[in-house]
Amino acid sequence: MAGPVRTTATPIVLSTFADAHDAYRSKDLRQALYDAGEVVMSGVLVNLHGQEHRDRRRVENRMFRREVFERYERELFPRVTDGTLARYEAAGGVDLVHLGHELMLNLAALTAGIDRPLGTPEETGRLYDYNARFIEGATMVHATGDREALRTAVAQALEDWDAEFLAPSAARRRDLLAREAAGEEVDVPRDVLTTLLRHADELDLPWEVIRREVAFFLLAGAHTSATAFVRTIDHLLGWLEEHPEDAGAARTDALFVQRAVHETVRLNPSSPTGMRRALAPVTLRSGVEIPEGATVVIDLQALNRDPELFGPDAAEFRPHRTPPPGVAPFGLSFAAGMHVCIGQDLAAGVVARPGTDPDEHLFGLVTGAVQRMFRAGVRRDPEHPPQRDTATARPYWGTYPVLLGEGT
Repeated sequence: MAGPVRTTATPIVLSTFADAHDAYRSKDLRQALYDAGEVVMSGVLVNLHGQEHRDRRRVENRMFRREVFERYERELFPRVTDGTLARYEAAGGVDLVHLGHELMLNLAALTAGIDRPLGTPEETGRLYDYNARFIEGATMVHATGDREALRTAVAQALEDWDAEFLAPSAARRRDLLAREAAGEEVDVPRDVLTTLLRHADELDLPWEVIRREVAFFLLAGAHTSATAFVRTIDHLLGWLEEHPEDAGAARTDALFVQRAVHETVRLNPSSPTGMRRALAPVTLRSGVEIPEGATVVIDLQALNRDPELFGPDAAEFRPHRTPPPGVAPFGLSFAAGMHVCIGQDLAAGVVARPGTDPDEHLFGLVTGAVQRMFRAGVRRDPEHPPQRDTATARPYWGTYPVLLGEGT
């Protein structure tokens, strides 16, 4: 357990599940993970606090509803996934890291509200490059290079992306909203950009904040889902080498694949740490004292692998693992309290219960994409082993070549 630390200079590290859960629910501990990435994260939902956060969350929750998720998962996402995979299946292989970001970018663009009128690979490539810059900006705290140069590059990317993608997408939605308000029957998209435009006056949102908010949903949806996608496939490929009896389940049992996704996210949260800053003195129920101004680091890697909660094999990938009562199968990787991830159910689905009907269940976009890859015969390329990404301190894969189709 983390002990009391009474200086604001040394971060207070929380590494137990109870302390972390307590901290996430404290109204006096403010989000601090993205302070270094203000160029793209200033004023976005995840960085807001108090009443401002509640007002924005209340509006955006109107989009993140089950009926919206059902349409995405059962109609829109499968169509985009098949379209994205087609040329790689024909080629017989792909770099899983590139595919993960391309696929999840295509899916995230739907939910964020970014149109691609040309629909060409070149257009998708430009959006991919912009989003890669946004990701670098948001995770600047982990950057290993010149941060000021990176900040300048991210700011320019936001301007260029706005002109090429965001402004035209917004213009189309404003026209649809005006026609809807005039009584015309039109198909208005259910996405983040439309939601923000519909409620911009209510929230008093300047365009710069709308721009960063949509960019955040684009990067969060694409980046965190892409890393979970790659890591889940990696974990499952390793698991199936030792447990070939589960090979069929990886192709046909979405509940099994979803458990694998949750187990992967538990072991590998999108950020290995959470971070908060104390707006006032806080005492956790365990007795840990957090003085005003202190930085609190929540060690997700440690607490999500706590043997007291998840058993002696807590650090190992076990897709059949049953978590203890009251603990989510993905631990605290989606946070908790006021800042629990708004897109959790969209990405990872609803946690299944005993007797869950698969025909009525929401599995999440990552589950659908991973299962689709196993149906496509995904397997490691023995001639080209995967390599870690050396450009960041985060544990990402840099390249992960795989083969597709029937192999020997």
